Amino acid sequence: MRSSAHYIGIMSGTSMDGVDAVLVRIERQLPVTLAKAFIAFDDAARTELLALNEPGTNEIHRAALAANHVADLYAAAVAQILAQSGRQASQIAAIGAHGQTVRHRPQLGYTVQLLNGARLAELTSIRTICDFRSRDVAAGGEGAPLVPAFHAAIFRDALRSRVILNLGGIANVTALPAGSNDVIGFDCGPANVLMDYWCERHTGARLDADGAWARSGRAIPALLATMLAEPFFAAAPPKSTGRDLFSPDWLAQFHPDGHAPADVQATLLALTATSIANDITRHIGLPDDVLVCGGGALNGALMQALAQQLAPAQVASTASLGIDPLSVEALAFALLAWRCLEGQPGNLPSATGAKGMRVLGAIYPA
Repeated sequence: MRSSAHYIGIMSGTSMDGVDAVLVRIERQLPVTLAKAFIAFDDAARTELLALNEPGTNEIHRAALAANHVADLYAAAVAQILAQSGRQASQIAAIGAHGQTVRHRPQLGYTVQLLNGARLAELTSIRTICDFRSRDVAAGGEGAPLVPAFHAAIFRDALRSRVILNLGGIANVTALPAGSNDVIGFDCGPANVLMDYWCERHTGARLDADGAWARSGRAIPALLATMLAEPFFAAAPPKSTGRDLFSPDWLAQFHPDGHAPADVQATLLALTATSIANDITRHIGLPDDVLVCGGGALNGALMQALAQQLAPAQVASTASLGIDPLSVEALAFALLAWRCLEGQPGNLPSATGAKGMRVLGAIYPA
């Protein structure tokens, strides 16, 4: 065990709302939260990061500048965490930093999470570990999801079968059968990514708070059925996806502008709930519990739709177990940093499809 058991985990996900950071103490190989912070992306940063998900003019230069800006935001989150906790940089063993995904093409052998790790280490004077996904991809894996090992360590129950459902921009699940050490994990498709895009386009709001706008509309069965014909939904795990597939262009092919905007929003919510329920039913089987984390856990309309489609499973936020649903992934990357320094593997081949377990992460010394 390292002399310092304190780590900072930082995550900015496909929802592109901002930066979540947590300070943890590692106890018995598990993280205990000591402090947390959130920094929202400003409009200019979010617009540029979204644009970099697609090919564009001078994108290598723009991506480098964006990676610098992400490092600056991560450093600001670290400063908040240290100020909150009264700790010094020298007391932190490492930062586990995810970076901002702008391309995810494991079938072509790469995945890109923008972050200047050297800059973050320089700004914080803390050892920085990042680029966690590339080694899994190099080993033939999808590079995602990487959080199932953390889910298994935190949420497994000897008597109840559980599915951990992360609702960020993209939805991913981890299946934890009762009385077994087996772990299954994979991406299901869009969680908030399409709903957020459609909501912002028509209302100016970055998200549909509590699903209120979706509740005002009615799902369109024919449109939903056409969307569900997307081949990704029928694919068997391991599988992963991102904005490369579920983009505004993907949505545009279904001609949503021919319908009332609120009805399209209701349909997109139904798409998220239905694709998740279908994947759980087909590839896992209904569990006793579905524990939800990520921003979607705060969307009451989505949670209600999931509860209806997954009944009689009990659907609840991870907050019901005392774990902030918005901090779960940042906690996971703090633990991945610890695993890297301890020389322990961070991936699960049953989730990513890699040829074997690998130590993940590139290290930038303080």
